[in-house]
Amino acid sequence: MNARSREARAVDVLVVGAGPAGLAAAARLAALGIGRVEVLEREPEGGGVPQHCAHPGFGADARGRALDGPGYARRAVRAAGRAGAVLRTGVSVVGWAGPLALETASPSGPETVVARAVVLATGARERSRPARLLPGTRPEGVLTAGELHRTVALLGPRPERIGRRAVVVGGGATAGHAVRLLRRAGVTVAAVVTGEGYATAPGVPVLTGAAVTELTGRGRLAGVTVRDRHGRARPLRCDTLVLTGDWTPEHELARAGGLPLAPGTRAPLVDASLRTGVPGVFAAGGLLRGGTPAVRAAAEGRRAAEAVWTHLNGGA
Repeated sequence: MNARSREARAVDVLVVGAGPAGLAAAARLAALGIGRVEVLEREPEGGGVPQHCAHPGFGADARGRALDGPGYARRAVRAAGRAGAVLRTGVSVVGWAGPLALETASPSGPETVVARAVVLATGARERSRPARLLPGTRPEGVLTAGELHRTVALLGPRPERIGRRAVVVGGGATAGHAVRLLRRAGVTVAAVVTGEGYATAPGVPVLTGAAVTELTGRGRLAGVTVRDRHGRARPLRCDTLVLTGDWTPEHELARAGGLPLAPGTRAPLVDASLRTGVPGVFAAGGLLRGGTPAVRAAAEGRRAAEAVWTHLNGGA
């Protein structure tokens, strides 16, 4: 591509991803006076996953009132902007043009952005049904927890948009939030199925040490088969299956840049200062550990910002 079709522009620090870690890193870097700090986000709005999580658990505001996900996301976006960081939404990073240069695409056209340092905060996603290799038919009604939250955020808590009877797969906080969201939407939760020894889901049958091994139904999901640790199988009738947890990092950009990846998680390898194997490139948040709570991811973003400041000021 020639210079006219892809113009180059310089910034001091480029942050990829406007979730909790990316926005916190940008706010801290701008407050430190590092120069021009720019955040690139492919979605129409910044804030990341919390935008779609209409439940408390995201800290509190200045008056001590509990924040839900959208409130937390709005506060994080405002904090970055007030500190002096620039948030550009609707911008996709499509590759690398050099060790610290990224190629982007947006409605305004292609562009190359060159930085003195790059912070990758691209987050993680839950594995979809194909990635989990669930056998059986391929009916409608199989969602990840993220898709469930986005559906409710866009269309409202309406059973006709989600289903009437659901099974939730997974354990931990994500599964608990999915159960509460389904019940608030008027959906009956038939069971929570988890391979772990426990799951928190008050008022819902919990099948521990178990796994969904087959889906049934044509057109729409009609049920699932659950197998326990002893090999015993039982059918569960449902028209919705929500898959939670089992995170995979959004590491495509890291991999394309030649960053060393951890063998198990396939997340970028980082040291205690969140430096990757490429000088000047840092990583933080859900990209390193899927399912990281927003408040903890933001704290890690601020820690990455301190490491970037040290790097740009000649520190070891």
